[in-house]
Amino acid sequence: MHKETYESHDPHFLEAPSVTTNKGQTEDDGGKSLNSWKSLLINWPLMSSIIIYCVFSLHDMAYTEIFSLWAVSPGSFGGLSFSTQDVGAVLSVTGLGLFIYQLSIYHYVERWLGAVTVCRVAAALSILTLACYPSIASLHGTILTLALNAASIIKNIMSASIITGCFILQNRAVEQHQRGAANGIAMTSMSIFKAIGPAGGGAIFSMGQKRVHAAFLPGNQLVFFVLNMVELIGLVLTFKPFLAY
Repeated sequence: MHKETYESHDPHFLEAPSVTTNKGQTEDDGGKSLNSWKSLLINWPLMSSIIIYCVFSLHDMAYTEIFSLWAVSPGSFGGLSFSTQDVGAVLSVTGLGLFIYQLSIYHYVERWLGAVTVCRVAAALSILTLACYPSIASLHGTILTLALNAASIIKNIMSASIITGCFILQNRAVEQHQRGAANGIAMTSMSIFKAIGPAGGGAIFSMGQKRVHAAFLPGNQLVFFVLNMVELIGLVLTFKPFLAY
């Protein structure tokens, strides 16, 4: 009886089982977390959609860098000779059109066609739009302004449709409790590709400026051709067997 009373008042006797339980629980939580990450990394529907997302993000950042450089470059180099205010006005109109599209139209388009089809159609239309950009430089006055605004709105709407579609595919590829980690992987990967985009776009534009009189793909034709090739790669990746959904 005396021994039992001593043990019941011994603080170490009371705390020892608690420490063991917490340690075991920590190990279990760590094992579950590791298994969760492994399950995400071997989840091919998720990984394939993230890779596609990264390719299109690289293209978008390169396009954003090139568009402003192309618009302000002199006409002798295939540019538009725009001022920074003119470029800002075009981007403002584009932003307004994109805002209206995202709020009122995209939802119905996605429900009608599905996220994958939206990505494919948007990528194809984006390629066609970019192919027209070198010809826009030959226009003048009001026609140039209208054509550039229309092309910029279409291009950015297509880009937004693709990126939103990739987000939908990523979140559908995992269970709800894994979506935070899945989006974290996607954002980290995308950031790496977006960091490459401006430098790559600037380098391609500089290369195009040195080839103004080249026989094959002179000047800005080379620039938009490379952009279209990146977009085409993204489009091809949206088909099976690469993309699983």
